[in-house]
Amino acid sequence: MNTQAADTLVRHSIMVEAPIERAFEVFTEDFGKFKPREHNLLAVPIAETVFEPRVGGHIYDRGADGSECRWARVLAYEPPHRVLLSWDISPQWRLETDPNKASEWEVRFTAETANRTRLDLEHRKLERHGAGWESVRDGVADQGWPLYLQRYADLFGRRA
Repeated sequence: MNTQAADTLVRHSIMVEAPIERAFEVFTEDFGKFKPREHNLLAVPIAETVFEPRVGGHIYDRGADGSECRWARVLAYEPPHRVLLSWDISPQWRLETDPNKASEWEVRFTAETANRTRLDLEHRKLERHGAGWESVRDGVADQGWPLYLQRYADLFGRRA
């Protein structure tokens, strides 16, 4: 896994042993299997995380009590090559309701071979979060995306 963090940009890449269609499918359909449950803005434990696979959909956590936290909006959905989502979480690690203060994260899938796919994740426009945006950058760069992507790769039965 390689990492680059520019001022307002975080990038991570990972390789998985799967055809591009399968890599995309696992990322979107099984997002709740690798999203860390400890990354939780709800007042109760997460029962499930849902990725709605369409433009206008959301990624949301549903709590054990039925409450929901919609923390990402699907801005582009282009199987099996790309998804673009908002990051609706503020520097205080609370839900951000103003879309103008949300950053975005794009995930691109590239077939390296018939059975190997590279996933490139770029989290950008972090400055939109306003004062304290650096804490969002540092959090996703160090404790966020590396953990997500390693758990994603683990779903393929092989550490990357």
